[in-house]
Amino acid sequence: MKITYLSHSCFLLETSTHTLIIDPFLTGNPLAQVKADSIRCDYVLVTHGHFDHVGDALDIAKRNGATIISSYEVADWLSRQGAKAHPMGLGGGFDFPFGRIKLTIAFHSAGYPPPEGGNGGFVYLGVAAGMLIQAEGKTIYHAGDTALNLEMQLLGQRNKIDVAMLPIGDNFTMGPEDAVTAAEFLKAGLVLPMHYNTFEPIKQDPKAFVAKVTAKGLRAQAPAIGETITI
Repeated sequence: MKITYLSHSCFLLETSTHTLIIDPFLTGNPLAQVKADSIRCDYVLVTHGHFDHVGDALDIAKRNGATIISSYEVADWLSRQGAKAHPMGLGGGFDFPFGRIKLTIAFHSAGYPPPEGGNGGFVYLGVAAGMLIQAEGKTIYHAGDTALNLEMQLLGQRNKIDVAMLPIGDNFTMGPEDAVTAAEFLKAGLVLPMHYNTFEPIKQDPKAFVAKVTAKGLRAQAPAIGETITI
């Protein structure tokens, strides 16, 4: 399986048969190096309903005929706009052609403002989630946006996680110190930081985070934007 970091919380996962993109915030993202219209994929995974995670999900899904996988509220909202979508709920799992996804608890919010210049109210989009993705014998945990929580300890006890993607930006999510504790809870084979440096309030030093995780006897890496890791 190949994992390519596309910036912020966006990753491209390539199995031998399918391609998945997670939280495709590319348009309007100052760090993104690829355009949304260059993405080819079969599934679009959205952890929660904030602009920097929904991002280009609708356009990518419609252009590729891809299926969006997200919480019930986000999936329903995007399907009403013309996308194919598979809704899920926290704690629920489902077997897809590429493998299995389970939605995990994330302590965060979800909602969308009305269109620019519109008069509608804020759109409530359910709860935020993380995703446990199992494919080709590997287990990937994308935490989404979240605070540190003890549920991560349970995830680490019940799953052999090969790669954990953890937010470190602070301000809106857990910061580096809490993310180090999360890494200890999860006991993942490899920890990748995400959700940092895109905006001023979430400026962080990913190399310092990697050093702190490494000091705990765990393996971590801060991939460059566009870098691909094979697991």
